[in-house]
This record gives sequence, structure tokens and C-alpha cells, in this order.
Amino acid sequence: MAMSTKLSVAIHILSLIEIGPPDQVNSELIAASVNTNPVVVRRLMSKLKKAGLIHTSRGATQTYLLKKPEEISLYDIYEAVELEKEVFNIHQNPNPNCLVGANIQAALEEQYSKVQDRMETELKEIPLADVIHQIKN
Repeated sequence: MAMSTKLSVAIHILSLIEIGPPDQVNSELIAASVNTNPVVVRRLMSKLKKAGLIHTSRGATQTYLLKKPEEISLYDIYEAVELEKEVFNIHQNPNPNCLVGANIQAALEEQYSKVQDRMETELKEIPLADVIHQIKN
């Protein structure tokens, strides 16, 4: 089971917007860098725009960050693009006649919730600028 790659692709998009030639960054250029279909990029860019992280315009390429990379946390990006906020999903319909099956969901929900909270706290502490700095060095 693979986890969603939306967060890493969105970080890739924002990093390229910040680093790339300002008058050349469009969905086709970004899609080539991500190695995916431009439609996937446009969908994520739409979510980033709706979240107030980027400005885009049709026609003349006018794509840029609306905040400084230091002001955008990885959590801001996560919140913008991940519709399903739970990192871990619990399998459905375990056997209620089994001791483990009857109790596994409640036991995992508590543990997964703790991990989710820690992950979100960590993402709030990491600015996009840190990722961009690592890319440039």
C-alpha cells in the first residue's frame, strides 16, 4: 500500500515555482520536472491556489508564490493538497467474533492518532525554505 504522493509533488511544484525562471514556470515545465502528466500538476496547482499559496494566470506565464518560502510550512502544503488527512487507514470489517478482530480498530485508532498529531506538529515546524535550501546545495 503506497501513501499519497500529493504532498511531495506539491512541494516539488512550489520549489520549482520559487527556483525556476519566473517567466517560464508553467504546468508543462513542472510536469516535465515531476515526470507526470500536466493534468496532475494543474489539479494540485489549483488546490495550492485555492489555499492562497500561489498565484497563477492563463496566457502569459505569471506563476509565483504568494508568501515567502520561510512563511509556508510543509503543513500548509499538506493541508492544501491532502483531502484524506489520515496517514494511516484501518482495515474495515474485521471479524467481531475474534478477540483481535473485535478490538483492533479501537486500539489502532488511538495509536495512529498520536502518530498523526506528531507528524502534523513536525510539518508545521518545517518551512518550504528549508527544502529549497537543500535543493540548491
